[in-house]
Amino acid sequence: MIQVFRSVVFYAGYFAALFIIGALFLPIAPFLPLAGRYRLLNVYNYFLMFWFRIACGVRYDIQGAHHLPEGPCVIQANHQSEWETVFLQVMKPPVCTVLKQELLLIPVFGWGLRLLRPISLDRSKPARAMKQVLTQGVARLGTGLSVLIFPEGTRVEPGERKRYNKSGSVVACRAGVPVLPVAHNAGERWPGRHWVKRPGVLRVRIGEPIPTAGRTSDEVLADVEAWIEGQLVDISDVPRPQ
Repeated sequence: MIQVFRSVVFYAGYFAALFIIGALFLPIAPFLPLAGRYRLLNVYNYFLMFWFRIACGVRYDIQGAHHLPEGPCVIQANHQSEWETVFLQVMKPPVCTVLKQELLLIPVFGWGLRLLRPISLDRSKPARAMKQVLTQGVARLGTGLSVLIFPEGTRVEPGERKRYNKSGSVVACRAGVPVLPVAHNAGERWPGRHWVKRPGVLRVRIGEPIPTAGRTSDEVLADVEAWIEGQLVDISDVPRPQ
């Protein structure tokens, strides 16, 4: 019952902040340069991370921030919940996120997303979506933006495993930028399919950038998957599949 109460309090602040910050910042954001939009709209993401910790009794254990590269990169992380989509926006801004186009239709939230130049995909057309990721991803990296791609493609429950997609590694190889691997156990604290949050330690590990020069996308993907899965064995409270 305590977890239910805390989750209700959390969502009260979640939606209140969404509409207050949306009302205050969305009218201003379109008139700012892209970097200014990120700084302004990321206020909401910083608030969510703070409020989640306070309201739901979560402690953060984030290691490896010194590995963040200076220039643009392709960020690849396991995908378990909504929390990592929030954290990865503030970890190395500005970052362009590859996401499903339905998210842009959500009132207020989707309006803000549109202003951050995401790569929105129609998942009913996988061939077109792949081409879009490759062309737009390389273009975004060329402008100095990092690109966030979840190689699993969708949320995966803690303790489960899904085949990794190599689109992010292909983009990184074509653009000649490194891949930054990130592993976390956010789904154990903020479940992807249930609204009740769970107290405890939320662990994040940021790895050393994986070079792409002179390498194939398959080689890069193998390194990304091995690193993320190896970290998940160490940081997850739920056993990993063999």
